[in-house]
Amino acid sequence: MNILPNNRVGIMGGTFDPIHYGHLYIAECARHKFALSKVLFIPSGQPVHKRRTNILDPVHRLQMTRLAVESNPFFEVSTVEVDREGPTYTVDTMELLYSEGSGKEEFFFITGADAILEILTWKDVTRIFELCQFIAVTRPGYSFDRMNRVLRNLPGKQRARIHIYETGGILISSTEIRERVMLGEPVKYLLPENVEKYIKAHKLYING
Repeated sequence: MNILPNNRVGIMGGTFDPIHYGHLYIAECARHKFALSKVLFIPSGQPVHKRRTNILDPVHRLQMTRLAVESNPFFEVSTVEVDREGPTYTVDTMELLYSEGSGKEEFFFITGADAILEILTWKDVTRIFELCQFIAVTRPGYSFDRMNRVLRNLPGKQRARIHIYETGGILISSTEIRERVMLGEPVKYLLPENVEKYIKAHKLYING
């Protein structure tokens, strides 16, 4: 993992099933806003919090993520969760990244605001706050009522490590892309061209 002088590293986790321009846009905006030296994309192995059971094989999701970020010198891909056997927990990933670093890195976990609402249910949440800060991404018009109720239940030091960031947002979802592919509808301009070609070449998502 190459670290630039400021030692601020963004962490972008997700199933990336498939990765699309919405993910890339959010990562680039967060990198610029928070002066991150790098954004590390981490495709999940066996995600704990996803209710959907027909998640694509991690080998495909990993390769699509690599293709999607290859043109951005500030983006990297990690296989840490794909390589791990068993369920994927954020705390385990952050512990490993921290142990492999120099001890000087500041990790910023980039996630949607809705994921923050579930934060108190995450495994070893107190330790996660010790290992990283959070960039909670919202779109214009987002209601902060539930968010504020969750934040009020957190200790002050933890609240200070959650940074709310409103982006213009790109209204694209992986669900929409999968459905469009299954129906034979175009997905061009929703995701990078090399990812689109990969999906077609491997006949992904055509069976739902």
